[in-house]
Amino acid sequence: MSKLQKIEESVASLDSDDFAAFSRWFERLQAKRWDEAFDRDARTSGKLSELADEALAQHRAGRTKAL
Repeated sequence: MSKLQKIEESVASLDSDDFAAFSRWFERLQAKRWDEAFDRDARTSGKLSELADEALAQHRAGRTKAL
């Protein structure tokens, strides 16, 4: 049995309270990993910097409006 299969079986056997606690923990873990990947990608690709520069240029040129 693979490690993933063991985890799946363990999660499937949790009672309602433990499953809810596990779900909250897992959602936080997913969000943390997504944030880390986003930060890493933003720093290495420079894509967000390009978009930010363009947005600032548009704003400076008076082509934006207050929300």
